Amino acid sequence: MNNLGIFRQLCPTLKHHVVIDTHTHIYLPEFDTDRAIVMERAAAQGIGTLLLPAIDGSTHEAMLATERAFPACRAMIGLHPCSVKADFERELDDIRARLAERSFIAIGEIGLDFYWDKTFVEQQFTAFHAQIRLALDHDLPISIHSREAIDEAIGVVRQYPGLRGVFHCFSGTAVQAAQIIETGFYLGIGGVVTFKKAGLDAVLQEIGLERVVLETDAPYLAPVPYRGKRNEPAYTALVAAHIARVCGLGEGVVEEITTENARQLFKL
Repeated sequence: MNNLGIFRQLCPTLKHHVVIDTHTHIYLPEFDTDRAIVMERAAAQGIGTLLLPAIDGSTHEAMLATERAFPACRAMIGLHPCSVKADFERELDDIRARLAERSFIAIGEIGLDFYWDKTFVEQQFTAFHAQIRLALDHDLPISIHSREAIDEAIGVVRQYPGLRGVFHCFSGTAVQAAQIIETGFYLGIGGVVTFKKAGLDAVLQEIGLERVVLETDAPYLAPVPYRGKRNEPAYTALVAAHIARVCGLGEGVVEEITTENARQLFKL
């Protein structure tokens, strides 16, 4: 059976309520050959809104073109920490110029990444703080990338009372989750929750769903049974189904709670 057949077995019925994928890079080249079909599959699973986090100047135009082509998409603007290099100030100037021209749903994805390369750690912190100030100036939430840097990112967020946002792709401990919730932030939960060794089942059972939003991070981090393959927004339904099983709730309840959380956070 092909992937689509498996997916239909796992999520056999069309959804009639709106679910929000709060973090998807559907504008990337991985979707260039079938983006419209991928969007149709998402709609069939009730994914009515897709939030597009920015990466850097090399992908902004593709992101904005995707937003124009598909009304369900809403773009963020920001500089990904892995794209923070020696010329990051030029990137920030571009972001400021775009914010002056139009509105965005959030500032993101921004933050810290100590996994791939620590060459520009100081610059990552500088860019993170600068973009937080932009978010506050424009009354926007932020979407935080914090790979191998959750504690450091929490420390930064604590410096800005009134700041709101989400720790995208949360994969930390229950203690870290509680600290994030104490700041008023949300946890973005995606396909990683379905990985056996992720440890997120126990975290969700402890903290509940009051501060949880759904995401895919497509094309990355596809949930089981697609782990290692291209992720897509329709798989948000699989994430919701897994969370429902873990928390002993109906899938519809999980979708309703997380969708309302996303609406509150992003003022949708």
